[in-house]
Amino acid sequence: MKKILISISAALLLSSCAHEFNQVFKSSDTAYRYEFAKECFAKGKYTQAITLLNDLIAIQKGTDNGEESLYMLAMAQYGNMDYESAAQAFKKYHSTYPKGIYAERASYYVGQSLYMSTPEPRLDQSQTIKAIAAFQEYLDLYPDAQMKTQAQDRLFELQDKLVKKELYNAQLYYDLGGYFGNINSNSESNYESCIVTAQNALKDYPYTSLREVFALLIMKGKYKLAENSVAARQLERFQDAEDECYGFINEYPDSKHVKTAEKYIAVCKKYTANAKEE
Repeated sequence: MKKILISISAALLLSSCAHEFNQVFKSSDTAYRYEFAKECFAKGKYTQAITLLNDLIAIQKGTDNGEESLYMLAMAQYGNMDYESAAQAFKKYHSTYPKGIYAERASYYVGQSLYMSTPEPRLDQSQTIKAIAAFQEYLDLYPDAQMKTQAQDRLFELQDKLVKKELYNAQLYYDLGGYFGNINSNSESNYESCIVTAQNALKDYPYTSLREVFALLIMKGKYKLAENSVAARQLERFQDAEDECYGFINEYPDSKHVKTAEKYIAVCKKYTANAKEE
């Protein structure tokens, strides 16, 4: 009986709240609707706040309440986890009120909204690139920004996503190897793509913590490229692979992959010695 009474009370309360909201939404009293929207926002009732604020923005455009309504709309969308809409609303606020009292925060939240909607590294990183650009713009516009540290931390996180994306791409090319048909053509193109992708990643992100992983892929890629190459190019490629192995050992003398490099060097030396004898 107690549970039934609680359920009935909850239903009546929800019905009462819905009735009140409908009355406010239909009201022609702009000030009343605005205050109710603020109350909904403060209580975390973001969907109701968004519904009211979308109408109020046009009505109150050019007023102090219009400025606050637009910023509140953006924050409500962010709170509602509609990050794409939030990013657009924050952009609109910043372009409409570049000197507004919420301008700096709006600029930050453009990046933050985009950051929240970025996918995991294996997927397309277009959104990540947009988020990086937004945070960079925020730091350029506000060099002494209140949330400078947070923005910089986000930039590092987002750049790590791009690095991991490149790592997944390079690893995929390596794993494909000679999977498709003619090993002399397809394996070479896949291993070459692995090498180029990893090399470009090291150029673009020289301070990444994944340097050794990329270097390992380059070394293994060059060895596999030589191993599976057409005879006419094997000597050149085994020599290149040997040089890469020595370079890896010099840069990472304590790496657990040094033995792999040494094994590759032995094979490369054996091939080049035989080639010279011939």
